[in-house]
Amino acid sequence: MAEPEPRPRTGQRMRPAPLLFEPAEAGADPEHFFDLESIEDPRELLDRATELTHAFRAAADRSVEFQAIAAAQLADPRRFDRLTPALIAERAEWTEDYAKKMVEFGRDLLRGGAERP
Repeated sequence: MAEPEPRPRTGQRMRPAPLLFEPAEAGADPEHFFDLESIEDPRELLDRATELTHAFRAAADRSVEFQAIAAAQLADPRRFDRLTPALIAERAEWTEDYAKKMVEFGRDLLRGGAERP
């Protein structure tokens, strides 16, 4: 699995378009994706597809931050049930080196050292 690198925040984050959950029936149709296939105007299609792209990127970035925070909390030496970087890596399907980086990134986030929205 590819390992996204935690990256420092620069500037203000764009507010993504809201992601609307798709009905179960629509999700079963491989041609259906957030109703984009029904948009006939290419300008409108580009606008909505771009909004979704920004929303997914923002969601992915935010998820990585929460992964890092959880990794740091799980590795906290004050916890009696703390996990080693190897166990965190196994649980998250990361390499051990990446787990160590994520623990440090999470500690930085918890200290307030990384810019957060």
